[in-house]
Amino acid sequence: MHTKLFLKGRLRHELGTQEKQWLEDCISRIVTIQPRETLVRRGQRVEYSYYIIEGVVLRHLDDRGGERQLVGLNIPGDFVDLHGFPMKRLDHSTTALGDVKLAEVPHSAIAGLVEKSGHLARALWFSTLLDAAMHREWIFRLGRLNAEGRIAHLICEIIERYRFVDLYDGHTLPLQLLQRDYAEACGITSVHANRSFRTLKERGVLELSGEGRIEVLDEAELKRLAEFRGDYLYGDGDLALESLEDRDEQASR
Repeated sequence: MHTKLFLKGRLRHELGTQEKQWLEDCISRIVTIQPRETLVRRGQRVEYSYYIIEGVVLRHLDDRGGERQLVGLNIPGDFVDLHGFPMKRLDHSTTALGDVKLAEVPHSAIAGLVEKSGHLARALWFSTLLDAAMHREWIFRLGRLNAEGRIAHLICEIIERYRFVDLYDGHTLPLQLLQRDYAEACGITSVHANRSFRTLKERGVLELSGEGRIEVLDEAELKRLAEFRGDYLYGDGDLALESLEDRDEQASR
């Protein structure tokens, strides 16, 4: 099943066997894109949304000089652009980090799902709102943390998200962002990113192995530096949700 990681670690347990199969049946084809290849450009009309089976997709905005600001990233189990279903055009571009394998889902099929199952529609909506929660946390990171804290926060988020889908081994960061990628995500220069990584290494929280490989040595200290509370990812903690169902007995089902 290609969509087996969708909402894993959050609310996948809420989806019934039939709902999981309906989601799987919506896939029109499997596509692959190469490293640094653009999937969707800002302003391009879209009639499909893409679910990541393998790999990582970066979301970014480019300034007039062609410099990027990373505004998000998506990993296996995520829909890259589910919000494109009602909006039809993205306000940012999406690009592969490395080799990426995607399930292409026509918007007409998503419309059918929404009509067929209100419960599954909520799950899809929940998925898009997770993206919004992460965007708010990224704003906090850029506004309130120093460079080392910003990088630490991004690494902590990546670890937590990969842990949800059982793709983190407890030591090695599962994706290989380059230092320039961290700079673009954290609003700093590549030189500042390099200096910050050196500081984090000297603190004993991580080890750099080249080509974007990072070994996490002290996750607890990394979280402290990042002021990281992972509950905004809606897996564990104060914001964890046990069900998509309403508790108000008068609410329509």
